[in-house]
Amino acid sequence: MSTATSGVGDGHGHAKGEPELVRVMGPKLLLLFIVGDILGTGVYALTGTVAGEVGGAAWAPFLVAFAVATITALSYLELVTRYPQAAGAALYTHRAFGIHFLTFLVAFTVMCSGITSASTASNAFAGFLSDGFGLGYEAGSGGILMLALAFMAIVALVNFRGVGESVKANVVLTCVELSGLLMIILIGFWAMTQGRADFTEVMIFHSSADKSAFMALTAATSLAFFAMVGFEDSVNMAEECTNPVRDFPRMMLAGLGITGVIYVLVSICAVALVPVGDLTDPAKGSALTQVVRAGAPGLPFDTIFPFIGMFAVANSALINMLMASRLLYGLARQGVLPHALGRVHPTRRTPWVAIIFTTLLAFGLIYFVVTNSQGAAVSLLGGTTALLLLCVFTIVNVSLLVLRKHKVAHVHFRAPSWVPWVGAATCAFLVGPWARSAAQMPQYRIAAWLITIGVVLWALTWAWNHFVRHRDGHLRHPEDLAEHHDGAPHN
Repeated sequence: MSTATSGVGDGHGHAKGEPELVRVMGPKLLLLFIVGDILGTGVYALTGTVAGEVGGAAWAPFLVAFAVATITALSYLELVTRYPQAAGAALYTHRAFGIHFLTFLVAFTVMCSGITSASTASNAFAGFLSDGFGLGYEAGSGGILMLALAFMAIVALVNFRGVGESVKANVVLTCVELSGLLMIILIGFWAMTQGRADFTEVMIFHSSADKSAFMALTAATSLAFFAMVGFEDSVNMAEECTNPVRDFPRMMLAGLGITGVIYVLVSICAVALVPVGDLTDPAKGSALTQVVRAGAPGLPFDTIFPFIGMFAVANSALINMLMASRLLYGLARQGVLPHALGRVHPTRRTPWVAIIFTTLLAFGLIYFVVTNSQGAAVSLLGGTTALLLLCVFTIVNVSLLVLRKHKVAHVHFRAPSWVPWVGAATCAFLVGPWARSAAQMPQYRIAAWLITIGVVLWALTWAWNHFVRHRDGHLRHPEDLAEHHDGAPHN
């Protein structure tokens, strides 16, 4: 069984002569990075949809999603402290199995999840924009479609121009995102003191007649899981942490705990202030905007909140499209996707062909989902993101089971022995069709089309390499795929 060490000179993921990243992130910055990575589109965009699945007990799916995410996070913690480098799911998979095609599939699936997540954010942005400026566009309308496409085009332009990465900037963005959610919580408690909140509603569980309570909760959890993803991205910061083996376990679990508590409180406040039927009605505007309007009718918070929401989801969209284009660029530079996708613009020094390709995929997704989802574009795209990442998390948990057979020389975090077993089982369970309502079934078709595009491109590239260039079509340096510094200079 091979490991991902080709091209590695020092045993830590660095080629000989390559400079290491500067270790600047202490525990506080790492915690803020993790919290900022998890916060964003999920809770801003899907609270109403989750409530529509289970009624007033909308907090329950977020709580279950938090538990499932925490179990998988423990597996990630053991992996990142075993291999404290800029790594990720593709590298862990390759270390465990040494199968180049499987490594490619995992990497491409992660890339696709970035596109579907950014597409979710673009639709949510369009909804908040309509709320903020009083445009009155309903979900699924032509107006929302045009706003979402225009926003994605702007993201592509920013991506093309080049974005310098800064952890300190992430602190500011995290504070803005957090402010909107804390506003919801504070308004909820304020409304309770004024007698406008009905907290008895949060214990009422509703599900459709054709589903048991368990299956309704499962379907809602598969949606709510989208709000918890992001924690896995933090492993890419391992080489920039002052003491990753010591800090990662504490800060990742603390970050998950903080966001889990916030999500549960936000969902409780939402159903206590606004009837579930209104939260799920796209004609009444974004769910959390309704919450602010109902909780503080005499204050101008409802005019401010949509702009906070726009900022939060815009940040998510840009981060995800940056990741998707750079990962596609990395796959092309590895020789497993067409070489053209790895081209770098001569002046902007950004992977412009990969940016165009990922943006076109996002355009196609947005158009297809908005015109065919009957107003449920955000939940459908968000659910597809969760589906793709749950597949990846299943493989990561299995990878840990394999890698535990290989000893490492240094002290590392060790998750309880049951964690990867339960993590693989719970993630695989949430991948299945039983974990989705009838309205969510198109997620499989979207995911299948995206993966098919990748497999076709891989097959064409393999044939070209094998029959024309007379070389194998293997990944040359799998350990480089997950590095957030991709080799393309950014401004």
